[in-house]
Amino acid sequence: MNIASLILAAGKGTRMKSKLPKILHKVGGKAMVERVLETVQSIGTNRDVVIVGFGGDAVQNYLGDRAEFVRQEEQNGTGHAVKMAQPVLGDYDGTILLLCGDTPLVTKESLEALLEEHKNSGAAATILTAHMPDPTGYGRIIRNESGSVVRIVEQKDGKPEELAVQEVNTGMYAFDSKKLWPCLDQLSDDNAQGELYITDVVGILVNGGDTVSAYMTKDFEESLGVNSRLQLAEAESILKNRKNVELMTAGVTIIDPANTYVAPEVTVGADTILHPGTILEGDTVIGERCEIGPHTRLTNVKVGNDTIIHFTYGHDCEVKDGVDVGPYVHLRPNTVLGNKVHVGNFVEVKNSNVGEGTKFPHLSYIGDSDVGSGVNIGCGTITVNYDGKVKHRTTIGDGAFVGCNSNLVAPVTVGNYSYVGAGSTITKNVPDKALAVGRSKQIVKENWVTDDTFKKK
Repeated sequence: MNIASLILAAGKGTRMKSKLPKILHKVGGKAMVERVLETVQSIGTNRDVVIVGFGGDAVQNYLGDRAEFVRQEEQNGTGHAVKMAQPVLGDYDGTILLLCGDTPLVTKESLEALLEEHKNSGAAATILTAHMPDPTGYGRIIRNESGSVVRIVEQKDGKPEELAVQEVNTGMYAFDSKKLWPCLDQLSDDNAQGELYITDVVGILVNGGDTVSAYMTKDFEESLGVNSRLQLAEAESILKNRKNVELMTAGVTIIDPANTYVAPEVTVGADTILHPGTILEGDTVIGERCEIGPHTRLTNVKVGNDTIIHFTYGHDCEVKDGVDVGPYVHLRPNTVLGNKVHVGNFVEVKNSNVGEGTKFPHLSYIGDSDVGSGVNIGCGTITVNYDGKVKHRTTIGDGAFVGCNSNLVAPVTVGNYSYVGAGSTITKNVPDKALAVGRSKQIVKENWVTDDTFKKK
């Protein structure tokens, strides 16, 4: 089946009270329109067109080359928005899947079921519907005595008996492309809002002798559109709960699901424990038998098996097997912590490769460094990587011991199994198995404090 998606994303979203286009507000760490686009692309669309209007440049910049774009300069309803795409998709031969950019909760499974119904029924159009406990604000699906769909009635145009219907239009459709475009020329703005409704296409098709089918989604929450900050929070909560259920079903322990936030794209292995305050975002992958949190945020982080990370912020880095991190640690981009590394409290590691079994117990900054295996870094050690113009790298060999309160001024190398004395500032390379001490000579002045000193106080 040839499928082209058409995503309506031109509205301003005045109820959001924001200068940012509504569909760029994020749910689960991604813009709503991005979630919709990725969902339709997951079912195998061969073209994707996004209708933009308010903030169109920002939407295009955000999505880049992942879609084609059409401008709707004047917003005159959903039917008018679809007409704007006719110059781009007018010759397309296949199925046009129409969605709204503010429905980030729709799933791949529901869209596949919609398309399957559309294919099997041979309908000119198929509507994704939902049974809504409170249908207020949604268009109602009106069927005849035999159960066939005859039209969609909008909230502002419905009669009392029509508004009592609880089957609603989700705003998602599959259209036969050859049937769709002629109907658009028959749309009228003679309605309560004075706009061209895409919903009127259903009645036009039926009156012309065509069949309109429907598929009802099993979960009405998939159809929820986001028009306000309150609805944005509701969508976030639904997405979060959906992911938490998926993880717990697969063998992950979540101590407090209400206070654990895992993005849909994140992978977590079995027998891992997530403590309260854990936030896992982006392309994060957590291995098996790990313990994450409490109060840990990981964004685009790959974590191996049997690793503990707590009270930590990490992003765009990798933590391998059997590592112990935290509390109060910052793991910055391009950092790789090898197996069985220990990173203790108040440590920051940036753009560094750290070998197996190395320890940073506490109060250190390790930046732009290549650290070998079995290294011990004393409290307060700093790799001084920036000379005011350029970042330089520090190399620390296997088995080295760096005493507390030391400064390693890059570019510099500390050799294998060498020692750096406590309180040293190292500016020159240290050979293998050497001892380096770089500090001022201690001076002691006896009787510095006299009885008169105390009298003055």
